[in-house]
Amino acid sequence: MNHQGVLGNEFSILRSPGSVVFRDGNWPIPGERIPDVAALSMGFSVKEDLSWPGLAVGNLFHRPRATVMVMVKGVDKLALPPGRVISYPLENAVPFSLDSVANSIHSLFSEETPVVLQLAPSEERVYMVGKANSVFEDLSVTLRQLRNRLFQENSVLNSLPLNSLSRNSEVDLLFLSELQVLHDISSLLSRHKHLAKDHSPDLYSLELAGLDEIGKHYGEDSEQFRDASKILVDALQKFADDMYSLYGGNAVVELVTVRSFDTSLVRKTRTILEAKQAKSPSSPYNLAYKYNLEYPVVFNMVLWIMIALALAVIITSYNIWNMDPGYDSIIYRMTNQKIRMD
Repeated sequence: MNHQGVLGNEFSILRSPGSVVFRDGNWPIPGERIPDVAALSMGFSVKEDLSWPGLAVGNLFHRPRATVMVMVKGVDKLALPPGRVISYPLENAVPFSLDSVANSIHSLFSEETPVVLQLAPSEERVYMVGKANSVFEDLSVTLRQLRNRLFQENSVLNSLPLNSLSRNSEVDLLFLSELQVLHDISSLLSRHKHLAKDHSPDLYSLELAGLDEIGKHYGEDSEQFRDASKILVDALQKFADDMYSLYGGNAVVELVTVRSFDTSLVRKTRTILEAKQAKSPSSPYNLAYKYNLEYPVVFNMVLWIMIALALAVIITSYNIWNMDPGYDSIIYRMTNQKIRMD
């Protein structure tokens, strides 16, 4: 179900496995904490506790095999199908990246086969780690490659209903090339399904700015913008379903829609934090440190292991104490022989 925040920007969950529980509610999520939501849903720890009720604990021993984050610029919300998608208001729409999550995967699973792909087609930015280099070596990443890919026989140009969009417009082609990237990612990954079934988690982070360019070029009230928005929703739903299916229903697919980023909020946040630190560098009170989010999990594991060991010792001791070896056992035979000898 969709909920609209004060600023209108949204954070949506397109698909998620049963082991990751997102609660349906109108809880705003700060933009700078989006990477922490991604990290926690994958089972990684974060530096600062996240007190956001939208993400429940879920199954601690069954984490998703992949997280897919798609960020769409130029629109505060899309007409996603109600009921199937959970959306939350996004406040403080500051620029963010999943670099911290990618670093966690790279450091923890460097000897295995993680797939990490971060891509912004319109800016020609691409970052690949692990098996992503071999899986997506044929992926179009530059604007020239994207344009050439669009005019191949099996491109989305031949399957999408363009309506008011034109294949002769550079702005329209940029938007359509991003949809081609979505299609090609799932298509190329389907050739390496074994990587979706290994033990190392995968990460996909995609930034789409094509809709923003169409809005600037034609206006947000234009027929082209409405058609592009509808085409994008359908493409995102198909991409989410394809990725979810490739990972056997064990992937989280998330969507962030932002009309525009407010870079002033980044500076404001930093100055506030710096002021707080300068004001009270050390507390005069002997306060206990804040417990890590993982403390109750570790405590429960240690507690129940200790209880199980204690019960095992008690049961074993009781059985040994009450054990009757029988009159014919070696103990009594040795005793009788010794008595006869004496």
